[in-house]
Amino acid sequence: MEKTLEGVRVLDMSRILAGPYCTQMLGDLGADIIKIERPGVGDDTRKFGPPFLRDEEGRETTESAYYMSCNRNKRSVALDFTTPEGQAILDRLMAQSDILVENYKPGGLAKYGLSYDQIKDRHPHLVYASISGYGQTGPLASEPGYDFVAQGMSGMMSCTGFPEGDPTKVGVAISDILTGLHAVIGILAALNHRHTTGRGQHVDVALLDCSVASMAYIAQFYLTAGKVSGRIGNQNPTIVPYQCFKAKDGYVVIAVGNDLQFSRFCVFAGLTDLPGDPRFSTNKQRVINRLLLIPMLEDRVAQDTASFWIEGLRGIEVPVGPVNTMDQVFGTEQVQARGMQIRMDHPLSEGSINLVGSPLKLSDSPVDYRLPPPRCGEHTVDVLTGILGLSSGEIEDLCARRVLERLPDNPKVMDTERKAVG
Repeated sequence: MEKTLEGVRVLDMSRILAGPYCTQMLGDLGADIIKIERPGVGDDTRKFGPPFLRDEEGRETTESAYYMSCNRNKRSVALDFTTPEGQAILDRLMAQSDILVENYKPGGLAKYGLSYDQIKDRHPHLVYASISGYGQTGPLASEPGYDFVAQGMSGMMSCTGFPEGDPTKVGVAISDILTGLHAVIGILAALNHRHTTGRGQHVDVALLDCSVASMAYIAQFYLTAGKVSGRIGNQNPTIVPYQCFKAKDGYVVIAVGNDLQFSRFCVFAGLTDLPGDPRFSTNKQRVINRLLLIPMLEDRVAQDTASFWIEGLRGIEVPVGPVNTMDQVFGTEQVQARGMQIRMDHPLSEGSINLVGSPLKLSDSPVDYRLPPPRCGEHTVDVLTGILGLSSGEIEDLCARRVLERLPDNPKVMDTERKAVG
């Protein structure tokens, strides 16, 4: 079956999370992703652990769970582009590619002749995506970008957590993920523009920009009313009740989205006087009087189990759900039914490994899972012979000079034992 991005080739010069998350999504959609890695080092996240993938004898490999989360459907080429020979190879790969994704600090690739301005005339067809902390312009452009810093600077942490507590980051590197998603959108828009004009362009995506934009209505509250939203824990600033409640045996999320749902909830809970009370009859009044209403609801929810509320409220179409740990998430029938846990064969593991599936469900050109997260340099020979036509002698010479690195013939050799093979 034809894939949405079949025939599209991406040079992935990114590492850590935002860039690899972006290119994994493009790979799931059918693009050929060529991951460029430093010989002997590879993507930094390969060492972000434990936990690490274990081989069939239970020994740790150097493939971390972090790395495995965002690098499937890619081919790894270990190439030292700081050398003139490496730059020449990369330039030839650009000529055969549609998209380049990089996340070096602005100006970081210029010293190797690989910045957008330096290559755009030679490769006018190329969509060149730069992912950075602060973008290619502005007073902070040269600063390194980190998810945690972006969460703080964007205001995200100022409204996350409880009023009496410290500012709190989101549990996952959400600024990186959001930036990866925005990069995909920008790349696909630029690719469509190229179909019309024949010209590629520069896609400039920043962690801070994407984090600020993702503040959405919280940001707009300030721009509209001039008021800063503080931390209110698991409550919602403009919808009540819309929060996490403690039941008799655990926590449950109850998300009442309108007045009709509030009435249904109250009838089910036996709080039949509340919908007609002018202090609570409309969402506006419930927001104004939340300090009166919420304690009454907390007391009532605490009298029954989480399953009582989940089963009962689902039956009357009031939004509700559990607060799951990850083992409960992947034990959920809905998550399994949607293919959010997949298995792929991996040469360093006995049999297959578990990975998180793609959330994209396309009816005519569904995502597919072709390649497990690659070992560093696993596809050096395949890519450079198949795309550029390098001979075995040329590859041997470049390996001997440490411009390239490839895996030994034995796929079980761990990274600590890897070497340039001539």
